Amino acid sequence: MSIEQFIANEVKSNDVVLFMKGTPQFPQCGFSGQVVQILDHVGVGYKGLNVLESAELRNGIKEYSNWPTIPQLYVKGEFIGGCDIIREMFQAGELQQLFADKGVTLNAAASA
Repeated sequence: MSIEQFIANEVKSNDVVLFMKGTPQFPQCGFSGQVVQILDHVGVGYKGLNVLESAELRNGIKEYSNWPTIPQLYVKGEFIGGCDIIREMFQAGELQQLFADKGVTLNAAASA
């Protein structure tokens, strides 16, 4: 399986995927940490993929999305954006609306 196939499979088979530096439990960059905090606060379940474990994944996701930075958030197969976009959408209430519009279930109590 090529890295493009791997990424496409992850994005299509999980409602919410975050390509990040580190893990949701231990983010290893401030931007990834901010997106994790937002997703946890909103209460959405997501899969975090650590790009630091694989240079192939780190470079592959940038090519896949044509977006130069990490983290990258995908919802229902659609690339949403990086940290700044996610933070702005959250502050405006647009992120929560996006999850509702896409049919992504939010938990009443977010887990930290």
